[in-house]
Amino acid sequence: MTAQTDQNNAKARHTLISVDAMGGDEGPAAVVAGCSLSAKLNSDIGFVLHGDAAALTALVAKRPELSGRCEIRGTSGVVTMDDKPSQVVRTGKDTSMWSAIESVRSGEAAVAVSCGNTGALMAISMIRLRKLPGVNRPAIAVLYPSSNPHGFNVMLDVGADVRADADDLMRFALMGISYARNGMDLSRPRVGLLNVGTEEHKGRSELKEAYDLIREREAEAGFEFVGFVEGGDISGNVADVIVTDGFTGNVAIKTGEGTANLVSLRLREAFNHSILSKLAALLAYPSLMRLRKKIDPRRVNGGVFLGLNGTVVKSHGSADATGVSAAIKLAAQLSENQFNDKLAARVAATLPTEE
Repeated sequence: MTAQTDQNNAKARHTLISVDAMGGDEGPAAVVAGCSLSAKLNSDIGFVLHGDAAALTALVAKRPELSGRCEIRGTSGVVTMDDKPSQVVRTGKDTSMWSAIESVRSGEAAVAVSCGNTGALMAISMIRLRKLPGVNRPAIAVLYPSSNPHGFNVMLDVGADVRADADDLMRFALMGISYARNGMDLSRPRVGLLNVGTEEHKGRSELKEAYDLIREREAEAGFEFVGFVEGGDISGNVADVIVTDGFTGNVAIKTGEGTANLVSLRLREAFNHSILSKLAALLAYPSLMRLRKKIDPRRVNGGVFLGLNGTVVKSHGSADATGVSAAIKLAAQLSENQFNDKLAARVAATLPTEE
């Protein structure tokens, strides 16, 4: 079932975003609220919302800023957080997630956004969009808050695959460089390889081999390799791109999110401790709001699947309207910069095509 009313208006927009409206812990209400927030901030985007047609139609009707900017693509199935990727690949063709990816595959939409099951989203994306020639394993890249002047570091992989050999890590580095150039306007990104120490003799054998492979590409690909970096450098200013395997990267970002939430909780407890502390909080309110904005994980929500023939942005599963809007903003920016075309060109130019 498809709601045709706004189809022409949605397609007339500069950038069309395909949204899995049923994925995520907060349900379609949070996703539609996020689309609404994005629509207020950017008049050049339109949406294809995939999911329960009746529920989405009712939610969109309550948001006047979405009028004329949405097409609703009805589906009967939903991918849950507990579904196994292999099961979704076999039986998930009528789910909102599958439909959202299909819109990118067909060229109808520029980017797909989903808050749903990461494993299932990657599996569907790989099957329907296929890997770029020269890419063994796709990676998920995120923008991690840092003390760099631009405010963020690119980190990958953060969960596409728990494994990564030396060749994979080298390819991750090159894809991360392309993301930093096109997403952060860095002409010569600095690349660091995450390890348990900065000394060259430390770490697993694949890390030592990856060190040499990345260093060999430095002059050809036009980046600066700073060598091994440690966990404290993820949010530091030593490098612009942090390269690691998906297991380590996922643990790192979840730890960072948990730490940010803990800091916020402890600050609230401290400022609510007494009358004087509450008065201090009132006086410090503008500074506290600036701090909250800088450490709020929702405002940098969105991991990008790199290495596929199409752009997919994975929003955090528990994202609220602010988080969904941040993921949509990132999707629109990548589309406007023609990021995936540039990434494909870089991979083709610097990596041998798989036999």
